[in-house]
Amino acid sequence: MEIKEFQEIAKNLRKDIVEMIYRAKSGHPGGSLSIVEILTVLYWSEMNVDPKNPKMEDRDRFVLSKGHAAPALYAALIEKGYASKELIPTLRRWQSPLQGHPDMKKLPGVEMSTGSLGQGLSAANGMALSAKIYKKDYRVYTILGDGELQEGQIWEAAMTAAHYKLDNLVAIVDYNNLQIDGNVADVMNVAPVGAKFEAFNWNVIEIDGHNYEQIIKALDCAKTVKGKPTLIVANTIKGKGVSFMENNAGFHGAAPNDEEYKQAMEELK
Repeated sequence: MEIKEFQEIAKNLRKDIVEMIYRAKSGHPGGSLSIVEILTVLYWSEMNVDPKNPKMEDRDRFVLSKGHAAPALYAALIEKGYASKELIPTLRRWQSPLQGHPDMKKLPGVEMSTGSLGQGLSAANGMALSAKIYKKDYRVYTILGDGELQEGQIWEAAMTAAHYKLDNLVAIVDYNNLQIDGNVADVMNVAPVGAKFEAFNWNVIEIDGHNYEQIIKALDCAKTVKGKPTLIVANTIKGKGVSFMENNAGFHGAAPNDEEYKQAMEELK
């Protein structure tokens, strides 16, 4: 795909994210908007998936470990054709498949129910290890939050992935530097992330998480690595694409009001 095509898809995803959260009057726009470019490359270039056959045995798997960014995943799945755009106004409504956090029993394309932070990497490990045991060629991808790295289970999972030499696993850290209580470094510093994962025997790549060329190159590089999992540290901007949400911890878990919604949609034209 051409970069312009990625950009057009990303713009549509951002509009759908803002629309969903505005209609719901609750949700997590900041960390949803920060992973749009990554999801765009994964679903429209990197992963072997088929919306018409979402349980295809040899499909690649994606786990959104930072489950509060569910609107971004939902926007991608809807744009890709897993579900109807008519669902967009139903985010967080009773019995909607678009729950506040992903539910694998409600929406095709959701591989793991997530939202309790720290668990997604463990689930991705299991999927990747299963592929090794049953000699399958599929790959597993997961997106972690930077604040999520404060959870101890992440580091147990990091040790496990390296122990089992899961070179079919790629974990991507959405490093936007902010969490609900403020700056990650102030709440509980997780830096240096790359050096820590390297110490656990991971292959580590650091990129600009909004640069399509760098995302594609990093994912291609991960495929050449044998005997160890890959961590991509993606430096991102929380709230990317909406000026007043960018680098604003206040929009970690707050919906835009009427005026903010109008401004956001105008900026995303």
